[in-house]
Amino acid sequence: MSPEDVEAMELRLILQAIHARYGYDFREYSPESIKRRMRVAQAQTGVAHLGELLHRILTEPEFFASILSCLTIKVTEMFRDPAFCLAFRNEVLPLLRTYPQLKFWHAGCASGEEVYSMAILLLEEGLHERSQIYGTDVDAAVIEQAKEGVYSSDQAAMFASNYRQSGGKHDFDDYFTHAYARVSVEKRLRENVAFFQHDLGSDFAIGEMNVIFCRNVGLYFSEPLRERVHRLFLQGLCRGGFLCLGASESLPVLVRVNYEEYVRGHRIFRLRGEL
Repeated sequence: MSPEDVEAMELRLILQAIHARYGYDFREYSPESIKRRMRVAQAQTGVAHLGELLHRILTEPEFFASILSCLTIKVTEMFRDPAFCLAFRNEVLPLLRTYPQLKFWHAGCASGEEVYSMAILLLEEGLHERSQIYGTDVDAAVIEQAKEGVYSSDQAAMFASNYRQSGGKHDFDDYFTHAYARVSVEKRLRENVAFFQHDLGSDFAIGEMNVIFCRNVGLYFSEPLRERVHRLFLQGLCRGGFLCLGASESLPVLVRVNYEEYVRGHRIFRLRGEL
């Protein structure tokens, strides 16, 4: 058996152990992505080899909690991809304005930046009071960070630039409290926001959503898992609802017939069938 075969077997055993011991299911994530993440976990913890990593995952829950963030990709920022945010503001929200109540789901929300971005956007467009925003992630630790809504001042400067490019209508600082080189999201942006842990690979859909955002998360899934997640989104969207993907993503063939491309070039799709 080659060293590569041994490594692949060890990785499979680790993923099986994580699923059996803690309930997180990474078994259908892209093998190359998982391999990279395990190497990051080894480097972060100083673990010499995958066998030791397996042993510590099985016997030390605190150790597993400390490396969980290595296994989930968290690339996010406020008003990430300003061109997308501007297109959503100009092309989608005018239609949603005709609905009496609105529900938004940010799947794989990480530390919450894009959820709060949506809260700002809805506030500026006069839709916040009749909207509910859900932010979910498999990692409980980042969900707690999202609930806090506290970010560094350095991040805030980048967020402000994104906000302006996204068609922002006010002073970005008005949405935050500043103290000790950190910024905290204002209370009014949290009022219609709920964060909770959710595993796209194994949990049920959150239903009757007008919009689901899952931007770039699916890049790290195997094709069977990606198809399962998209079936989940079909269950979660109301008729005529919108699905927003990342710039490098496309709809699986399995579900493509269910959607029309609503905003070309920005991966904003609408489920066929009017409300």
